[in-house]
Amino acid sequence: MAEGTKLEIVSPERLLLSETVKSVTVPGADGYFTVLGDHAPLMTTLKPGFVTVVRNDGISHVYYVRGGFADVSPEGLTILAEEAQDIAEFDRAKIEGLIAAGLTAQQAASTADEEMRLQAEIDSWRNLLLDASVGTSTAH
Repeated sequence: MAEGTKLEIVSPERLLLSETVKSVTVPGADGYFTVLGDHAPLMTTLKPGFVTVVRNDGISHVYYVRGGFADVSPEGLTILAEEAQDIAEFDRAKIEGLIAAGLTAQQAASTADEEMRLQAEIDSWRNLLLDASVGTSTAH
């Protein structure tokens, strides 16, 4: 296995992260998957969710992504997200507001696909509220 995986998380606004890490768990379209060194090439769309990065020193950090693509290649993992933010930018009140907005949008959804996409996003935010690390990094 390689000494780590080169990771880049990019949003339209900025390069959020660029470093070599121990592992990365990503919310792929078919479910979460984890990338370690020497991962097989893969490209997938992203569903709304949380990217968990385990740095080489064992410290974990979480980033929120909404939409976009993940590309695993021999050079590493590149996440091109429609929206990406460090979880430290969120607090309980902001997450509760996002859940409320999602529920309102879900009631107005015009298709079953849109309703399911919104439910997945709402579920992700609810799961984050259950995590004691909202707004902080966590060590593993």
